Amino acid sequence: MNIEEFRTYCLSFPGACDKMQYDRELLVFCVRDKWFCFVHIREFDFCCLKCDPDEAIDLRDRYEGIEPGYHMNKTHWNTVTLNAGLDDDALDGMIAHSYDLTAPKERKRR
Repeated sequence: MNIEEFRTYCLSFPGACDKMQYDRELLVFCVRDKWFCFVHIREFDFCCLKCDPDEAIDLRDRYEGIEPGYHMNKTHWNTVTLNAGLDDDALDGMIAHSYDLTAPKERKRR
């Protein structure tokens, strides 16, 4: 997956938008101003994704290229090294999970 495909996929979710942060090195993907993913665009070598705490531990154990979130809450964020043997389907699933955790939930009508 290249940066254009990565960006297109992240923006495919309802309400998703992107913005540049920190000296134009990080591309941040948000939904309602809440981050669900960010990627270092100059080198496109890693991304950080929100994750359920139990699943975060499981993913770190299962994949060598996944570690606790770099400069983020390590309970709720993973850093994923791109092109470290992780297939695109697994990465897509982690991005979707991150979005689902961040996207606003529909309120139940009374």
